Amino acid sequence: MDFVADQLHDGRKIRVLTVIDTFTKECLATTVGPRLRSENVVETLTKIARDRGVPSRIFCDNGSEFAGRITDLWAYTNKVTLAFSRPGKPTDNAFIESFNGSFRDECLNLHWFNSYEDAKVKIEAWRSDYNRRRPHKALNNLSPNEYAAQQAAETSPVS
Repeated sequence: MDFVADQLHDGRKIRVLTVIDTFTKECLATTVGPRLRSENVVETLTKIARDRGVPSRIFCDNGSEFAGRITDLWAYTNKVTLAFSRPGKPTDNAFIESFNGSFRDECLNLHWFNSYEDAKVKIEAWRSDYNRRRPHKALNNLSPNEYAAQQAAETSPVS
């Protein structure tokens, strides 16, 4: 997980928390707001855990939103290891950095956001399209949703 910053048409700042499943390449969340804090990170992670289960490890940088007490308590309570990248070493979490570059090029740089709600709608539409229709070489040219469905079918018990 990581943050991306941008702005609305009137110059107000916008932040987006991006959360990726590194196995399926699915974008699990794009939380949008003017200021996102640890509480927002925990709220997003709780929703993801409720929908998909709790991950064993989450890769992130050392930002205060990730390294603070609230996020640490959530991780401890849910038995999740927070794997922090080394300061100044974005390559430690290269997949999210690559994803965020694509997100910026294909969504943020192409849209003019009139409001936070407008940004949420446009970003969610991009996230949905990314998951449903974007083939990845690492996934045998399947989209993240197709690959996740394939993996679920292969690992489900046979009746």
